[in-house]
Amino acid sequence: MASTGDPLARRYRRLLRCYPRAYRRERGDELVALLLDTAPPGRTRPRLREAVDLIRNGMRCRLGRPGSSTVVAWAVLAAVVCGLFSAALSARVAWETARPLPGRAETGAVFRTVLPDREPDEITTPSTFFGFYTQPLTLQALDNVLLGDGGEYQQTATDAWAAGPPPAPPEQTVAVAQRRLREAGWHLDQMTTETFDNCADKLCGSLVPVTWTTLDASRGDTLLTVTVNSRPEPESPYLSIALRRTTPPLVLPAAIGGGLLGALAGWLVFGWASRRTETPHPARAVVKVLFGVTLFLWWVPVLVSVPALVSHHRAEPHPQWHPLWEWLGQPTFSLFFLVGSVSALLGLALATLPRRDADRVSTLASG
Repeated sequence: MASTGDPLARRYRRLLRCYPRAYRRERGDELVALLLDTAPPGRTRPRLREAVDLIRNGMRCRLGRPGSSTVVAWAVLAAVVCGLFSAALSARVAWETARPLPGRAETGAVFRTVLPDREPDEITTPSTFFGFYTQPLTLQALDNVLLGDGGEYQQTATDAWAAGPPPAPPEQTVAVAQRRLREAGWHLDQMTTETFDNCADKLCGSLVPVTWTTLDASRGDTLLTVTVNSRPEPESPYLSIALRRTTPPLVLPAAIGGGLLGALAGWLVFGWASRRTETPHPARAVVKVLFGVTLFLWWVPVLVSVPALVSHHRAEPHPQWHPLWEWLGQPTFSLFFLVGSVSALLGLALATLPRRDADRVSTLASG
């Protein structure tokens, strides 16, 4: 047996943790002894190539099925999608480190900067960074989220607006807002203008052009969107502002860390189930079907959402990117994720059934 006091042996044993426990128990001492015999005198650390080979072979060994040519591909798909969902969850948790949304006083001050000498007619202040129809997500709303309305779970904003006839042409209103925002330390990001035809009267006998001008600005961790309507309805706002928080700095490292841990967990759990259901496991075929269903239901929303959001970002300017979970189709396709999770749990439960060869060994031992 290799000496446990040898630092090189200890480091080899740490690397062997990549292999399943049964493999280490059966062949660990032999493998460490072989590695020590081939190492030159005086070496205290494994070579990089040795370490990489041990990690790679160990992770492959965890999948079992040495004769399979596809098990690695299935494991990669499982690990990647688990990593993506874990990263999205970690990012959502990290969003709670952002400062609270601007309150009424701060919003009113910004509004008066954009539109001098005018108080807003109304200010709305959400209590959460992301809401379902601007309200906190509750258990009572889960049925709507699961059954097609999940896309309404979006980033919230503190809004303020003024209604009535415009006091000045929209071009003048926008120019004044730009000047005053610069003077107040805001960075003007982009401005877009959209024009469409609207009915001039109730009978819609004629059409008039209506222009919506949107101005985005930022200051510190606050995003500002100003919208000016050239021809508002009598009770509709001719000018509105929306204040949001930028993505907190902790979101990116949290997503990376959570994604790596989730991917590792996905590989290990898939490997455990794969080894458990090798022939002659009684539920081998059923477990394979269940895991196939799980991966299908988890990956389809991702493959649909990523191209759609890429096209959306290219077509419309954005002060910041949509959150990671929307790129994964969540919670828009949350029903897919839920059914896939149930399928995965059922597959794992069936994988715990004893194998027939274990039953035979138990019978022989008792006899």
